[in-house]
Amino acid sequence: MAAEGGTGAAGDGGGEPTRGEGGSGKMEPRGISDANQKLKYISLAVLVVQNASLILSIRYVRTLPGDRFFTTSAVVVAEILKSVTCLLLIFLQKRGNVKHYMLFLYDSIVQQYMDTLKLAMPALIYTLQNNLQYIAISNLPAATFQVTYQLKILTTAIFSVLMLKKSLSNLQWISLLLLFTGVALVQVEQAGNKETAGDQNYFVGLLAVILSCISSGFAGVYFEKILKGSAASVWLRNVQLSLFGTSLGLLVLWYNDGPAVAKQGFFFGYTPMVWIVILNQAFGGLLVAVVVKYADNILKGFATSFSILGSTIVSIYLFGFHLDLLFAVGTSLVIGAVYMYSLPRAPTPARPVAEKGAFLPKSVLVK
Repeated sequence: MAAEGGTGAAGDGGGEPTRGEGGSGKMEPRGISDANQKLKYISLAVLVVQNASLILSIRYVRTLPGDRFFTTSAVVVAEILKSVTCLLLIFLQKRGNVKHYMLFLYDSIVQQYMDTLKLAMPALIYTLQNNLQYIAISNLPAATFQVTYQLKILTTAIFSVLMLKKSLSNLQWISLLLLFTGVALVQVEQAGNKETAGDQNYFVGLLAVILSCISSGFAGVYFEKILKGSAASVWLRNVQLSLFGTSLGLLVLWYNDGPAVAKQGFFFGYTPMVWIVILNQAFGGLLVAVVVKYADNILKGFATSFSILGSTIVSIYLFGFHLDLLFAVGTSLVIGAVYMYSLPRAPTPARPVAEKGAFLPKSVLVK
């Protein structure tokens, strides 16, 4: 969610958003319309692949035999790579002018330190969330995690109502009820057929994914609240987040794996596949931040649904995941709920204006 909110603020990231807004008349050239359609389909494909591949790849590397890499170090490396990439993109936005680049960073991060400090809380929560995701995926089947993780929609909605005073439509409340019911059915099925392999623990994974959903909902809404009206680009916000995220990630690594890392090394257990996971985690989110401006809520709902289906199908063949009726019913409810929640709200009908001896123009009556 943070990435989506930042994308909306990224007005200085090239002229495309401005051109799109400026040329949004009724008579749009056919070529532009076709190009936008293609961009929407590309966005859908990117969102589906990124959502499904990250979860499946993490599950794969965490279930392989051999040396286990430290997930806390992977979180730190991903933050560093993300920060370096965003710094490079800001440098390109400044057309390679080193002086302007350094002055911009000094002004945005150091001189406006109170604005930077606002990112400390979401950075802490995102760091916690990233570590919890590794724990959850290491202990839960990929398909189960993918379905259960949709509870973040519920937590985000609740925090939006409480913190931002947003209102939800009746259809959205119904969809949230269906979402909770679907996830509950999946958990009943999984709890009745849980199989612990090696050091995997189903209930540890379930607790981790629930805490991850809560932290995701709170961080996303908090991020939206403190940054409303901000003109900073998504790249600058990610640099600010990474400053705190890297520091907090190192603290978590020291607390959780300090002695083991000191003995075996920071990059112990790293394989090419582990690097692919880290690169996906670091750049996947940034890529989504770029393409999400071409995707409306319905498209993002479809992307989530396809990701769940894709993860389930691949899990059956790759991990020997067993699909039964209860899981299928619960997953279907979750997919339907995600789609329903993403539907646009019906426009509120305008109230008729009292007439005083003459008819008002239609343009006055219609909002």
